[in-house]
Amino acid sequence: MESLINISYIVASVLFIFGIKMLGSADTARRGNQLSSLGMLIAVAVTLMASGLSYTWIIAGLLIGSAIGVVAAKRVQMTGMPELVALFNGFGGLASLLVGWAEFAKEGNFDHSEYPVFTACAVVFAILVGGITFTGSMIAYLKLSGKMGGSATVFPGQKVINALVFIALLVMGAIFVSTGAAWALYVVIGLALALGILGVIPIGGGDMPVVISFLNSFSGIAASAAGFVILNNVLIVAGCLVGASGIILTVIMCKAMNRTLGNVLFGGFGATSGSTQEVEGEMKPISTEDAFYVLEAAESVIFVPGYGMAVAQAQHAVKELGEILENNGAEVRFAIHPVAGRMPGHMNVLLAEADVPYEQLCEMDDVNAIMETVDVAIVIGANDVVNPAAGDDPSSPIYGMPIINVHQARTVFALKRGQGAGFSGLVNTLFFRDNTRMIYGDAKETMNNLVGQFKD
Repeated sequence: MESLINISYIVASVLFIFGIKMLGSADTARRGNQLSSLGMLIAVAVTLMASGLSYTWIIAGLLIGSAIGVVAAKRVQMTGMPELVALFNGFGGLASLLVGWAEFAKEGNFDHSEYPVFTACAVVFAILVGGITFTGSMIAYLKLSGKMGGSATVFPGQKVINALVFIALLVMGAIFVSTGAAWALYVVIGLALALGILGVIPIGGGDMPVVISFLNSFSGIAASAAGFVILNNVLIVAGCLVGASGIILTVIMCKAMNRTLGNVLFGGFGATSGSTQEVEGEMKPISTEDAFYVLEAAESVIFVPGYGMAVAQAQHAVKELGEILENNGAEVRFAIHPVAGRMPGHMNVLLAEADVPYEQLCEMDDVNAIMETVDVAIVIGANDVVNPAAGDDPSSPIYGMPIINVHQARTVFALKRGQGAGFSGLVNTLFFRDNTRMIYGDAKETMNNLVGQFKD
């Protein structure tokens, strides 16, 4: 039986690895997800078969959890996907915390001094990382869903307080490992939950994609720690894969913002209004009828999607307009910034849902190289990722961040619901440029109006 379990875990681990590899392409992503799910099914089934425990509570948990998951997956809109991912991360961390606590509680003696040192360390680590992940993800959820302000919340001495809480965590963890005292473990739980809150509230909404990725990595690390607690090899492997891939993605996104992870986590981005530079000019609106004449004559068009496209659920209308422009002789591309939207890959998922050809999706550097030759750039609800202040305003919080240089296109159409600032609270100087025209209103309705103009 032990050999069968180990072989099954190896098979499951291989399926995880191939599944993640297949997620790198839109054509194979769905099969990769299915492959990874199969690996987890094998791991869970073999573990339950070998445990010899009563399945009553396990089956009840599976049924309840599956019901919640199905309802959530069916009801959630693409605008709600970032906060759903935050919840997934959070509950993954909570599960690891509970595994760590349960492993200690089952001993029945909370004050013994012979508790295995390795297991005690694993318990503390699982609880520490799991607690931070849970409450940190809950704060990210509240910010992303609008139930809490998206701006950074900072106060005097915040970094010192966070440092003291972390030091206290280490001290309490050491006390628990050395004495096995229950009170020390409960203090660790409380401090870990508090640190998750204190660690995420000073991070502004503009950095939420990085936070989501980082917390996803933390949920994997917590799962791996839980695997060490219960000595489960496949849980260790799965957690390491999630943790490593999440960290890699976090680093990539930080690089795309020209910032360090430390600056994202401790910089308090979004706590101030940002630029001190006065914005010259005014926003110049244009009707869809006039925009149609410009697009009709265009030979090259680039769409730059942002969160506004998700809110309006305009991806299908955008895809249809793109096809019409192609049939009209224009070369059509979609430029996606690595941190567009409110979670990693948000815009890629939206466009894939609308069956936009994968070869039309272009990376930022490739598009910027040809931007000056582009006739029309259509910005759909994006803000910071196309803000020229990142390159010409040293006082701006996003100064130095690589952006999609749509301001270099001959004409820019910016689709917005109103004249307010974006989620990060920064004014976009692109909207005041001479070559930019604003099209106000719902993005989906605007796209449909433009499609109708071509069809008439």
